[in-house]
Order: sequence, then structure tokens, then C-alpha cells
Amino acid sequence: MPTAYLPVLIFLMVATAFGIGALVIGELFRIRRPYRDKLMPYESGNAPVGEPRIRFSVKFYIIAMLFVVFDVEAVFLYPWALVFDRIGLYAFVEMIIFIIVLLVGYIYAWKKEAFVWD
Repeated sequence: MPTAYLPVLIFLMVATAFGIGALVIGELFRIRRPYRDKLMPYESGNAPVGEPRIRFSVKFYIIAMLFVVFDVEAVFLYPWALVFDRIGLYAFVEMIIFIIVLLVGYIYAWKKEAFVWD
């Protein structure tokens, strides 16, 4: 076994022991005061209404996916904007193409009425 990996192995063992130890200590020393309201499926204080397994509309999932897509756009756009003065024309053209592809997808979703909530 190469000695260069020994610190990594020790770190993994300590991290694992710390994680398991924290869980065991928490289980042993936590305060247990169960009562009827706390043991309900929802701890918000409201009584559950209806079945917990309802069917959601497909529109819900489409809007959720669109949200993720535009979130990813923001994640890629922000660091690019921070280093805009140091990157060349090639990176600028790439970002314009990326934004155009997303814009085409946005227009397609708009035409398919994906943003209309019934």
C-alpha cells in the first residue's frame, strides 16, 4: 500500500467514526416525549385531509423540469459573466449559442402552453 494514501485512509476512518458516533450518541441521549399530535403523519399542526397518494397533473412535472432547466441556465451564466472580460470571442459566441438554444426551448414550451396552469 503506498504511504501517500495513508493520510486519506486515516481521514476516511476518522470521518466515518465521527458520523457513526454522532448518530449513536444522538440516539442514546435524545429526549423522547412522544404524544398524539407529534406522532401524526404531518407535524404542521393541521390534521391530514384526504389521501396522501394523489395523482398530480403532468403539467406540474413539466413546469418543474422547466424550472430546473432555467436554473441550470443561471448556474452556467453567472460564472461566465464574472470572467467575461478575461475570455475571448469564442466563449462569447458559445454563450450566445447556449442562450439561443434555451430561448428556442422556451418559445417551444410557450407555444405548447406549458406555462398555463389549469
